[in-house]
Amino acid sequence: MSAPVSGPTPDRILQTGLGFWGSKALLSAVELGLFTELADGPLDLASITARVGLHARGARDFLDALVALGFLEREDGFYHNTPETALFLDRGKPSYVGGILEMANARLFEAWGSLTEALRTGLPQNEARKLGGDTFEALYADPARLRQFLAAMSGVSIGALRAIASKFPWRNYGTVVDVGCAQGCGPVQFGMAHPHLRGEGFDLPQVQPLFEEYVANAGLSDRFSFRAGSFFTDPLPSADVIVMGHILHDWDLETKRMLLQKAFQALPEGGAIIVYEMLIDDDRRQNAMGLLMSLNMLVETPSGFDFTGADCRGWMQDAGFRDIRVEHLVGPDSMVVGLK
Repeated sequence: MSAPVSGPTPDRILQTGLGFWGSKALLSAVELGLFTELADGPLDLASITARVGLHARGARDFLDALVALGFLEREDGFYHNTPETALFLDRGKPSYVGGILEMANARLFEAWGSLTEALRTGLPQNEARKLGGDTFEALYADPARLRQFLAAMSGVSIGALRAIASKFPWRNYGTVVDVGCAQGCGPVQFGMAHPHLRGEGFDLPQVQPLFEEYVANAGLSDRFSFRAGSFFTDPLPSADVIVMGHILHDWDLETKRMLLQKAFQALPEGGAIIVYEMLIDDDRRQNAMGLLMSLNMLVETPSGFDFTGADCRGWMQDAGFRDIRVEHLVGPDSMVVGLK
């Protein structure tokens, strides 16, 4: 028997450096709708190959790689979803988080291939650079890309939103406005958990039909409506609670402060603001996803960046908020809550 290797090994370096292999396998499986095809039950290799349009050369290795990665299970030659992929990667379920993965596959994978260029130049590397103009202008001008982007925002936010629905004392408040509401995942999650809540989603006019469709599918159109506007040029709607999720990180410091000041002005006395993001830990050592999300802002936006809970507390205090607290939600996400 050979002696175990002592001292440093290159394993973690190689696993991280080649991590895009496993990432792209998962992203392609989502793109192909593999987990949705398996939602009704196990299938064998031949059936999957025919249903999702695979070539025989790579099909078996592809499926078995997903088994080895923990995204599929295989028994007696039949493949089926794991509990996680069954819940979160079946497009037919409201818990589907694949929207963010679909966008990662279609947009971010290519943009992140130019991360070195972004680090050298400070410039975004997405379609805004290719087409000119602002990132969000490019996204909102294309209905298909807009739908994909809004679905991605629901996918990346749903876990945090469910935690907010559970952890925030909604019983003390009656109305909520979700600023930059996207499809309306926030109002839907809050509304399903708390039948007394009413409110609005606030976003650009192009979002309205997608918001109304999503909220209607949840059966909440009588409680949550859409308010069209721009948080750059319009005052924010007033409510007992204002929510900003994955919004502040898109912008530079001046804009972050401006948006918090607008929220303070829109809230009544005793009202609350909830900012939730993949907050970087204050020591900037542990929440790798928060730091990588900040690099994603480098790739995606002209001036956006992520921040720590201490950063956000300071900005909120400067805007006039009191009793500010940071609370972990789920995974890399935390919320910062302040009162007026």
